Amino acid sequence: MNILIIYAHPNPSSFNHAILETLDAALREHGHVTRVHDLYQMRFRAVLDSEDLLRNWRGDLPDEILREHEAVLWAQGLVFIYPIWWFGPPAILKGWIDRVFVRKFAFDFTAAGMEGLLAHDHALVINTLGGDETLYQRERWHELLVRPMVEGVLNACGVRDVVYRAFYSVVTVSHAERQAMLEEVRALATTTFRPIPAKPA
Repeated sequence: MNILIIYAHPNPSSFNHAILETLDAALREHGHVTRVHDLYQMRFRAVLDSEDLLRNWRGDLPDEILREHEAVLWAQGLVFIYPIWWFGPPAILKGWIDRVFVRKFAFDFTAAGMEGLLAHDHALVINTLGGDETLYQRERWHELLVRPMVEGVLNACGVRDVVYRAFYSVVTVSHAERQAMLEEVRALATTTFRPIPAKPA
């Protein structure tokens, strides 16, 4: 399976980067082909401005967006890895969604309402948080993390099966606990995306 990984964290020494490296290696070990789009490394322009809106309306998209469209269409599976900052993704990822998942590409409007145009069967969303999971569950804050991305973006744009996993308290847990989290990331590579069967000899 071709899998596009959208990664959004500015620190190459972060735990998010360890997640990226672990997942990418595990996917490749299971026969998948991956592409990583590191949005900070790419210096992706996050602001959707008036010129973007005009070009979207005309269907005259800039080359950088066409390249992202090509990568999304190349992929059969999508992965998003990013931290939660103020109950949402980093601005650079929100901007990527605003500028890449445009009408006529990711969705359209019909007489019946909004229609998702993406044909991906599987996606994986991995978040990290500094906060405690018990607090997020008690206050139902976890819903603020899951639903906007899983339902409001991916499901709405046609992605059918989305697996979501959040890792909490990553700033304060022990090294052993982080290693256990990375082992879970490795497992997600196999449970989310089916391995490609070997060709008969």
